[in-house]
Amino acid sequence: MSSFPSFRNLDDLQEKVSAALKPWERSFQFWVRAADIYTGYKVCQLRTMLFVKDKEKQEAMWERQHELAAEKVYSLCTDLGGLFLKFAQIVGKPDLAPAAWVRRLVTLCDKAPATPFPVIRHVLEEELGQKLSDIFERFDVEPVGSASIAQVHRARLRSAKNDVAVQHPGVQFLMMVDIRNLQAFALFLQKIDIKFDLFSVTKEVEKQIGYEFDFLREAEAMEKLQQFFHVNNKKAPVLIPRVMHSMVSRKVLIMEFINGIPIIDLGNEMARRGVDPDSKVATVAKQKILKNLTLAYGQMILKNGFFHADPHPGNILICKNSEENCLA
Repeated sequence: MSSFPSFRNLDDLQEKVSAALKPWERSFQFWVRAADIYTGYKVCQLRTMLFVKDKEKQEAMWERQHELAAEKVYSLCTDLGGLFLKFAQIVGKPDLAPAAWVRRLVTLCDKAPATPFPVIRHVLEEELGQKLSDIFERFDVEPVGSASIAQVHRARLRSAKNDVAVQHPGVQFLMMVDIRNLQAFALFLQKIDIKFDLFSVTKEVEKQIGYEFDFLREAEAMEKLQQFFHVNNKKAPVLIPRVMHSMVSRKVLIMEFINGIPIIDLGNEMARRGVDPDSKVATVAKQKILKNLTLAYGQMILKNGFFHADPHPGNILICKNSEENCLA
């Protein structure tokens, strides 16, 4: 944890961020990289069709192509950020992408490039109308996690321990630039290769992304789910962090701190504690986690009709010293 370092040259920092992310430059970078990835797949397709007849060799070639493309997609997502980090979270699932893509992109769930602390501090003070030192006793300068829209810092209010979610400045505008490029690429793919309405999918993504930039709406959704689990369970299968009502704006969300292990790191945590991930104890623990999450989602979807719709690994914590899970 850290106290509150002073900062200067905020304008210089913001200028560097905006200069590095000019719309025309982002568009150019996207199209150059997208063309490279697309061309790689088309070349592999032609090679397997015309020159390689052995099925095993064809499969090996495709697997190699997936690995090469996964590295390029990973670089695109990390270098450009914005919507492409959200894309990585969506596509980085076993049912939506090749295994090589999933292995590479899943690491971006909560490890996206962070916005510098001076900019974050400026957003916090502007949104909350107070100096950081007046609000927090302590504030961790290094974020706990950084995703496509916001990053989370651990902090201690004058009264309690908290997590603070702060939107990356300017990211909404950048995402709109990105979505236009993706829509154009989707139309290209529909005409050339894919007999599927990808464009309509990107239009729906555009609509939903807009909602995610309103943390007031996010806080309302969290409280709605909390109330649902409280009424329907003697012991809720999951925990949802409580919101600090007086400290929420469209760009800042301060919520209860819950100590937990990201579900994506569960295997590493077991190994650190000397537990064999394939042992009977580990299997029982994983089955308990799966049962709780299945129960929670079954209740939300089938009984409440209102559910947490972004269950990527970075949003699910296994609570320490508890049998409960946390949905963030």
